[in-house]
This record gives sequence, structure tokens and C-alpha cells, in this order.
Amino acid sequence: MKTTSRRQFFKRMALAGAGVMAAPLLSAKNAVAMKLRPRHDGDVGMLYDATKCIGCRSCEVACKKANGMPFEYDPQGIWDAPRDLSAKTLTIVKLFTGEGEGEQSFIKRQCMHCVDPACVSGCPTSALVKQANGVVTWDIDACVGCRYCQMGCPFNIPKYEFDASYGRIVKCQMCADNGILELGYTACSKACPTGAIAFGTQQDLIAMAKDRIRNDPGKYYKDKIYGERDSGGTGVMYMAGVPFDKLGLPDLPDYSSARISEGIQHTIYHNMLAPIVIYIGLAFAAFRNIRNAHKKTEE
Repeated sequence: MKTTSRRQFFKRMALAGAGVMAAPLLSAKNAVAMKLRPRHDGDVGMLYDATKCIGCRSCEVACKKANGMPFEYDPQGIWDAPRDLSAKTLTIVKLFTGEGEGEQSFIKRQCMHCVDPACVSGCPTSALVKQANGVVTWDIDACVGCRYCQMGCPFNIPKYEFDASYGRIVKCQMCADNGILELGYTACSKACPTGAIAFGTQQDLIAMAKDRIRNDPGKYYKDKIYGERDSGGTGVMYMAGVPFDKLGLPDLPDYSSARISEGIQHTIYHNMLAPIVIYIGLAFAAFRNIRNAHKKTEE
């Protein structure tokens, strides 16, 4: 009877393991198409129209006041002038200035409150939760500070308090944690003097955006509503007159990265396939080692 060498054994095990790992990857496209999560009636969100924004930053001031966030002073220590989202700043307005005529636009950034949030999918303790109204919230009591949400977010939104002894994740919770959302608006949308920030149900906001495009064709970049389908859809959507990538919004597919990662995990561990294959391999290797050790002892 022909025996199998140790090298051949491990080679076959590697090939078998590769097959187990590759199977979900080969079917990932189909899995994504079948498991896209829809928007639900009553999901709330915001629509930011960059063409209406004047950069007054009233939304920043209102956000900090509503959430009790400290100032981030400029180098001279005079103004509250944050340069990006941080553990002290939940929303920020930036200015993009291009080289061509008319290539100038403000952009407001905050948590996108995704329809299928990768941060929620990647959180091992369920500290991040997508609520029934579509808002993604964070629970301080459940968070262990692993920062997987930071790595998983395609928009680079969650921030961590690195300067605190017991740091926490900080991000916009659409005023769900301070009671303002129950009043039917958010602090930033209430403070906006030009109507650049609209609050409402996501279906109504999408309809509003399409009406604006229909009534003023050519005003908005490619007549696109950013977040309508990007990354599986977002609760915070954008309209602008310049390319969105120049405003710091990434070009993403029409599905969330959570669909890929969860599809792979669910396929590998479906019916305990991967653990069973690994267990059989380890058991066979242990049996061979014991048998070889007995042979050497007898000899």
C-alpha cells in the first residue's frame, strides 16, 4: 500500500483549505446581489445640498452645543477651528477650491448612517446598533475600544479618544442620544439658515432631491444623489455641483462591504464546514504522529 509523505499530506490539506476559503469568494457577487438590504419606511436621514451652503458653520456650532463637545482651537488659541472630524468634532464643513471656474464648493461631513453599516457588522460586542428608525447609535457600556468600526467604515468617520485614559468611540448619532431627534429634526438641520441641510424620512429626501434635479437640470454633478445607492445606500445623502470625489466622498459600489465580509464568514462557517475540515486534518495528523511514534518504539 502506497503511503503518503508528510509533505504531500500538508500540500493536500492546503489545497483543500484553499478550496474552502475560495468558495465564498467565487460566489460573492451573487451573494451580494441577493442580500442587499433595503431602506425601510420611516427611516430618517438628512440631505445636504452643497449648492445651498454658504459655509457659515452654524451647523458645527449647534452640533457642539447640543452634544456638549469642547472647542478645538486654532494655533493662536482664538477660534474654534477644527480641520477634520475628531473626538471633539462630530460634524464639520470644509471648502473645496478647484482650478477651473465654478469649481468651488462647501461640503459637510458627519456619520453617514448607512443602510447596511459596515461598522455595525464589524463590531464584535454590538456596541454599534442600527436602530429601527435607521439611525446608527453607539453604546458606551458595550464598547471595548477595539476600533474595528474605524477600520471597517469606508467613509473614515468613527474617531477614538486617544488622549483619554479610557477612550471611547465618537461619532454623530443624529441627535438620537440627546433627545433632539424626538422633536423631528437634528441640531445641525435646525440651525442651517439656507436650507442646505434637510431632515426627514429617507424616501421623502430622495424625492426632494429628484425634484430639484428635475427643476434645475445641469445644476448638479451628473444629476446624482450621492448615497442613494453608494455603499448600499446611506441615511445622509449629498447633492453638489462638483465631482463628489473632490469633496472627499469615495467612489464606492452599490453594495456595502459588509455584504462581502458577512457572505464569506457565513459561507465558511455554514454547517461548521471550515472547523470540521480543520478538525479532520488535525486529527489525521495526530493519528499519523502517534502511529509513527509507536513504530519507532517497537523498532
